[in-house]
Amino acid sequence: MANILVVDDEMGIRELLSEILGDEGHVVQLAENAQQARVARQQGAPDLVLLDIWMPDTDGVTLLKEWQRDGLLTMPVIMMSGHATIDTAVEATRIGALNFLEKPIALQKLLKAVQQGLTRAQEVARAPAIAPRPAVASAPVPEPSIPSAPMYAAQPPQNGAIGIARPVSNGEAHAHGYTLSFDLPLREARDAFERMYFEHHLGREGGSMTRVAEKTGLERTHLYRKLKQLGVEPGKLGKKNAAQ
Repeated sequence: MANILVVDDEMGIRELLSEILGDEGHVVQLAENAQQARVARQQGAPDLVLLDIWMPDTDGVTLLKEWQRDGLLTMPVIMMSGHATIDTAVEATRIGALNFLEKPIALQKLLKAVQQGLTRAQEVARAPAIAPRPAVASAPVPEPSIPSAPMYAAQPPQNGAIGIARPVSNGEAHAHGYTLSFDLPLREARDAFERMYFEHHLGREGGSMTRVAEKTGLERTHLYRKLKQLGVEPGKLGKKNAAQ
């Protein structure tokens, strides 16, 4: 049994999470905004926090920064959101969040994330404190010389064989008839890769969102949102594949 703090401005979400976690034997404390969460944290550190990102007074990432700044981020925090971008999730993880759950949250994903968080908390509690070693002056060690090697891009398997890697020339990767330039900014390169990835699976599955969701491991709601964000139209890809 663990003490879990749920912070979310939506009453329905709070009640649902409280019921699910209560059925698992946990003691659940609820907060509908950042101020109530601050008060709950001042009263004592919970074993785990489920923290919504978008809230009306103070957003979850800002609250996470406050706890980290004030030395109060001593418990695992799992962020939740139905509208957060990948950048927001990455920022929360960088600050100190353990995990990120996208709404609507699947029951098994929720329970798995909570269990991982509680396990992490137990490991930290059991870990012995290690005193820092005194600094010892030493001569600078030269950095090892690393031979230059070509970058490699994944080549799709042929006839069911295992895919092999092949060199990338001029900073470009080629796959499935696409060209991805490594000279692009990271975000644009990532979006281009994701677009290639989903178009590949949609074409292969004839535009079936159900089969693509199974292949990619995404729920259909999340898949629709991701495709809309990338500007990928499943219907057109399915018709194009059928015509071929």
